[in-house]
Amino acid sequence: MLAHRVNLAQVAKSAAALVILLAALLPHAAFAGKKKAAEDPKSDTPKRVAFDIRKIVWPNPPAIARVKFLEMYTGQKIDWSQFDKKQEKSKQKWMDRLAGTKPQADQIDYSKIPFQLIRTYGVAVDSKGNIYAADQGVGAIFIFNPETKGVEMIRNGKEARFGLINGLAMDDNDRLFVTDDKLREVLVFNAKHEEESAFGANVLGNPGGVAIDTENRFLYVVDTGNDVVDVFDADNFKLLRKVGTPGKKHELSDPGNFSLPTHVALDSDGNVYVTDTLNARVEIFDADGNFISTFGKRGDGPQDFDRPKGIAVDCDGHIWVVDTAQNRVKVFDRTGQLLIYFGQAGEYPGQFAAAYDITIDKNNRVITTEQFPGRVQVFRYVTDAEAGQARKEQDEKASAKPDKATTASAVQSSAAKQ
Repeated sequence: MLAHRVNLAQVAKSAAALVILLAALLPHAAFAGKKKAAEDPKSDTPKRVAFDIRKIVWPNPPAIARVKFLEMYTGQKIDWSQFDKKQEKSKQKWMDRLAGTKPQADQIDYSKIPFQLIRTYGVAVDSKGNIYAADQGVGAIFIFNPETKGVEMIRNGKEARFGLINGLAMDDNDRLFVTDDKLREVLVFNAKHEEESAFGANVLGNPGGVAIDTENRFLYVVDTGNDVVDVFDADNFKLLRKVGTPGKKHELSDPGNFSLPTHVALDSDGNVYVTDTLNARVEIFDADGNFISTFGKRGDGPQDFDRPKGIAVDCDGHIWVVDTAQNRVKVFDRTGQLLIYFGQAGEYPGQFAAAYDITIDKNNRVITTEQFPGRVQVFRYVTDAEAGQARKEQDEKASAKPDKATTASAVQSSAAKQ
């Protein structure tokens, strides 16, 4: 018993000494902690890396850039401050607490969030530079103004009646042509976005891509379901002819025929370019519908096609093709030689998720759409002339810059003379 008491006393004395020691050290420890916090108040906050998306180009420097990323659109602008509930006093009933339900003040009314792109298909540009994007998920055509950043809409059940919108094309009077896969017709809107006509219901099976030859007044509509391209008069909408053989259930692969064609584009000479999707190729016809040539084969390489869809022709005659499965945009010459490509699967600028359509406007903007998530991306095509001028300036700078070896030799020679 005595030994036990002695041990307790010793423990008590040791504990008292420890308390005194801690009391002496604690202020210093607290001060050190405050000092450390003051030195690095955000030590636990992950660092954010600034990235200038305006510097995204293809190919990479020091090569002369031929494609430049400009901007992207995802829908109407959202002011998230309207949904900030921190300033509102949350009142939660005891039944809500028991059920784990958030107070009403903490709940976002999603019906009040502005419309966003969901599943974007056709794209077109008017004479003012406004971008039109058809979204099947929303059932509306978004109209983006690059200057004001404003967004208008042509909505199903409001300004128009839509079934399943697909392709878009704009003529020189800003008339908008919209293919509707469910209604099986082409809808026509005037420059005020008022529907003024509809045609093709007795002809079209599953209309997809659409393009307008404003000089010859031809309207080309890809009928994916019937494996043909229907050619209408762009003014009276009368059917003029068909390109391809209908009714073969996507089984034809010979030149001049199609297996599930999806998109169409025109060059400055009126030649017609069609993405023959299941045959993994592009077919070229003249303005009279006569077959000229074809290029492309199935494969997973940059020069190959998997599911070619959107197609456009730039001012230099290069052919731009969207490959939905590869999530790439590829640029070819008339012979089918691959010139450049960009893109991969992803959601960052210059990447794609189910890329679908493409168009190129008079200002050399290249505009693409994609579906997952719904998005419109805008790039800038650097023309052959612009690239040539940039290369000339680059060469002049290189020749004007003194060579390091020559400069070093001159310095040594000068020192020797002295």
